[in-house]
Amino acid sequence: MYRLASGSHASGGADDDNNDAKVIMIRILLAEDEEAMRTYLARALENAGYEVVSVDRGTEAVPLLESQHFDLLLSDIVMPEMDGIELAQRCAEISPGTKVMFITGFAAVTLKANREDPQARVLSKPFHLRDLVLEVERVFADSPLAGNGQPLL
Repeated sequence: MYRLASGSHASGGADDDNNDAKVIMIRILLAEDEEAMRTYLARALENAGYEVVSVDRGTEAVPLLESQHFDLLLSDIVMPEMDGIELAQRCAEISPGTKVMFITGFAAVTLKANREDPQARVLSKPFHLRDLVLEVERVFADSPLAGNGQPLL
């Protein structure tokens, strides 16, 4: 998905080549320890027009958050080494402009996530890919620019 600097959406099609507005692609960092789910989610988000970088654990996500710009951290909550809640806390320190969304299959973990980070959205498994894409769109619906609005090079 793309955003124009004015806040309207762009399709990324050929007609946009003549548009003078700055087009920004929304970047998502996906942290999911289950390989099949990670591949499935990444493919769905890429098909919806997002740029996705995926990792299999929170400890791999932290250096990426330190070195690259991401508009959204989409993280499973239950992961080895560093859970999604701790990862979200580190993300808030490293990249405060990055929005957070959790995915989980555990209802009790959903309650804990809501207490720890009330700003974050939580999507409970199982969910339909359409629901995931709609939730990601909602995250950016109120923002005139994705994240800090910096163009990707």
